[in-house]
Amino acid sequence: MDEVRRTGDSGLMSIEDADFTDAEHRQLIIVGTGAAGLTAALYAARANLTPVVFKGPEPGGQLVTTTDVENYPGFPEGILGPEMMMKFEEQAARFGADMRFGTVTAVDLSRRPFRLLVDERVPVLADALIISTGASARYLGLPNEERLLGHGVSSCATCDGAFFPDVEVAVVGGGDTAVEEAMFLTRFASRVHLIHRRDELRASKILQDRAFANDKIGYVWDTVVVDVLGENEVDGVRVRNVKTEETSELAVKALFVAIGHTPNTEIFKASLDMNEVGYIDTHPKSTHTSIPGVFACGDAQDHVYRQAVTAAGTGCMAAIDAERWLAEQAQPTEAS
Repeated sequence: MDEVRRTGDSGLMSIEDADFTDAEHRQLIIVGTGAAGLTAALYAARANLTPVVFKGPEPGGQLVTTTDVENYPGFPEGILGPEMMMKFEEQAARFGADMRFGTVTAVDLSRRPFRLLVDERVPVLADALIISTGASARYLGLPNEERLLGHGVSSCATCDGAFFPDVEVAVVGGGDTAVEEAMFLTRFASRVHLIHRRDELRASKILQDRAFANDKIGYVWDTVVVDVLGENEVDGVRVRNVKTEETSELAVKALFVAIGHTPNTEIFKASLDMNEVGYIDTHPKSTHTSIPGVFACGDAQDHVYRQAVTAAGTGCMAAIDAERWLAEQAQPTEAS
């Protein structure tokens, strides 16, 4: 593959200036290797589409930051998140998926074949494209928060709530997601502390009513988390009242950060229809996007469920949709 030429001190050339004359041309390219992308790779490879899969900046997706996964079918004893993603990749590669390190940094979906730029320097052409770039959970930006991620710090109560039975936990946030997470955690935890920087919730009225009626949820108003405590696991959080500036410690065994997710779809914003947050719009009951031949799956288009099993399901759908679309393009056009 030819690399895009450098232009003096201006750095790497843009996709508009890249030379695609001798660029590698593939039938199907998959961008991203979480549960969705790797499942799409498996199905596409078994359909003899020989997909190229670019792993992106976070190979394996969000599951590589997860310890035990106990809610994915087929693993009755549970499995470590990184190990599960490794098995996904091995299975896809076994059937011929071409797994590559590299990040797609720019795209031109206005012409066919589609034009992609990998690592800001390598041009690649694709007849069809599956986007499985996922979404990134927003965190508070605390050093100990990152260090204890997967050891008591989590962004998914559905994934990790069952690991904390009969102990006190905390949830940060005030919107629908935070309230839903708090209510879900009451199934396991002895007490759920909902920490919010304001003196009222932003969640919908019906969710607020349900939360206020749950006596296992307590509220820490006008407060932000300034540190996560613990050596090898969470032992508590240090909080600061934004009105009084007083700091205190809250003894909890887990901190669930519920301040939203950011879909990793920035490079597609100028090309595809999306909602106001950046999740890619897909046609009902399919993974087709606003551009024929481009498909989206996993957390890049799912802002509701965000589970490994649902991501894998949409990855399967995307591969089947892409296979059928490519087959239709290969059919000869009837003479008029």
